[in-house]
Amino acid sequence: MPNTIIIGSGSYIPNRVIGRDYFMDSEFYTEDGVKIEKPAEETIAKFVEITEIENRRFIEDDLSNSLIGSEAAKIALEDAKVDGEELDYIIYASNFGEVTVDGYVNFMPNMAARVKNKLGIKNRKCITYDMIFGCPGWVEAMILADNLIKAKAARTILVVGAETLSRVTDPHDRNRMIFADGAGAVVVQATDQENVGIISHNTICDNGPELCYLENAPSINQNVDQRRLYVRMQGRKIYEYALKNVPSAIKETIGDAGLSIEDIDKILIHQANAKMDYAMIERLHKLYNVKDYDHSISPMTIQDLGNTSVATIPTMYDLIIKGKMEGQTFKDKGNIVMTSVGAGMNINAIVYRFP
Repeated sequence: MPNTIIIGSGSYIPNRVIGRDYFMDSEFYTEDGVKIEKPAEETIAKFVEITEIENRRFIEDDLSNSLIGSEAAKIALEDAKVDGEELDYIIYASNFGEVTVDGYVNFMPNMAARVKNKLGIKNRKCITYDMIFGCPGWVEAMILADNLIKAKAARTILVVGAETLSRVTDPHDRNRMIFADGAGAVVVQATDQENVGIISHNTICDNGPELCYLENAPSINQNVDQRRLYVRMQGRKIYEYALKNVPSAIKETIGDAGLSIEDIDKILIHQANAKMDYAMIERLHKLYNVKDYDHSISPMTIQDLGNTSVATIPTMYDLIIKGKMEGQTFKDKGNIVMTSVGAGMNINAIVYRFP
């Protein structure tokens, strides 16, 4: 049975840096629709204290999700030294597809097809597939790619994660300051090498009362048009859900690989909120009865890039593998975890071993 290895990566980080001053004129409301009377500056300062998000990146008005996704894809293909015509699949993860400046969502044609078009790929046997799975979409796309390769239904696959969340946030919601734009991509390929690449994976879908912890909903300011929908999150419930479920899911995946926490060199965790990420990594180590650990095991980009949803992990991977993230490297033949939690609620994790 073939294994799945990453042979190239790329990312697109928008040039437009959005700091706290961008939100100073905001009129914020609570989740219950009550106007927050304290100054916006105070609300913003508290937000930064909790999330550690000082800056985030937004795309310019003349750019689009598929465009930044195709830019990351081009870099990944060049890095992999793969001709796009060799691709068997393009799998594109996003939550909102192509979003206009006015916030209209468009999934037709699908995002993977748009990227194939932008890359100029003529191969009619290159299948274009979109993965809509919340923030864990890119990790789930990697799991799908691994399944296709192990089933010998594909040999070379481009996996993209890209989002333009700046265009779907409610201007009156404090949580809008979490979200950002960006794109990341990898090329994966089948190999006959044993015990390398994706050596285990795990997915959990809790779609009962958790279904609407993250959803599309009208503005929390009921004085504005209630027909337009924005991304809405129940922060406290997501936090509690993640702490209860993500660490055990990661531990199970590590166990499935025949490993323990001391065998893991890095954990690339979805950058949702710094406080939540720190807590999940700490809880994971507690499951192994480990109190003291090197906190660099879990690299962080959220402070400067914000929450880019499906783009977070492939972007972070690309930055580290290319030596662009200070103090962070991957070990030869080392083991890393890639893991995410998001809308659904869905959780997934991969243990990846470098060849």
